[in-house]
Amino acid sequence: MFSGIQPSGGLTLGNYLGAIRRFVTMQDQGGFAQTLYCMVDMHAITVWQDPDALRRNTRELAAGYLAAGLDPARSILFNQSRVPEHAQLAWVFNCVARMGWMGRMTQWKDKAGKNAEAASLGLFAYPALMAADILLYHATHVPVGEDQKQHLELTRDVAAKFNHDYGVDFFPVTEPVIEGTATRVMSLRDGTKKMSKSDPSDASRINLTDDADTIARKIRKARTDPEPLPSDYAGLRDRPEARNLVNIYAALSDQGTDQVMRTHGGSQFGAFKPALAELAVETLAPISAEMARLMQDPAEIDRTLAAGALRARDIAAPILERTYDIVGMLR
Repeated sequence: MFSGIQPSGGLTLGNYLGAIRRFVTMQDQGGFAQTLYCMVDMHAITVWQDPDALRRNTRELAAGYLAAGLDPARSILFNQSRVPEHAQLAWVFNCVARMGWMGRMTQWKDKAGKNAEAASLGLFAYPALMAADILLYHATHVPVGEDQKQHLELTRDVAAKFNHDYGVDFFPVTEPVIEGTATRVMSLRDGTKKMSKSDPSDASRINLTDDADTIARKIRKARTDPEPLPSDYAGLRDRPEARNLVNIYAALSDQGTDQVMRTHGGSQFGAFKPALAELAVETLAPISAEMARLMQDPAEIDRTLAAGALRARDIAAPILERTYDIVGMLR
């Protein structure tokens, strides 16, 4: 099982509930021969990054992984650029994937916008690198958010075309893992928009670096409507801000939304928000404190990532070698 997050800075509650917490659950539940969690710094530079900020953001993401409960003794934690096989396999996949596939990627259209001619080639081609990230380890499962489903479908297309073109059954057709009540956490100020570090209002998000008082204050001030919570979840269909808070509560408490509604249905937000704030502080404040502690020792984070990269290469190198052999490259 493989997954990764871009080290673009500003980890939020959305990153935690939508990805990192699920990574920890998959690690702890077992059932996979190996779990690999990557900081995809090569993806980050598809748009310009300040070098010092990228280094810090990569370490901060690693600190977030560790503080949330990922154990480098049980999972392989590394940053992508330390494993050169990612870029090497990506080139092979650049030659397998079709231009039309890349041009249809929704995120390419969104990020490049009307000025696509000025966007980097890396931004256009990065779904092939994402396919390499996954297939380099013969990953059978990848936890993804709804916004990444299209890229995983392209990964499956790349695997199928490679196998077909070379008459082999080598790369697996990877399955997406999409589950949980808060795989898409929305803004605290606008329930129709995804929670994002790029939102100009810091009140729109809960950062994993926020302290307990800040977390509680942001939830108390989260936008809602004047109506009480209904008795069933279907009653939240046209109430995006209320639905978002219920989803967050359900995810943080490991409950289904129906169970949350049975407990809190009929409550005014004056009662529900303090309950949610208490739950969020209980869950997130220890992570924030541990991240701050880890960031005081960047050398230790670097040692953890270097050790993880060596373990990742032990898996990746033979798969790349076999890929080159299939393609006909002399080694």
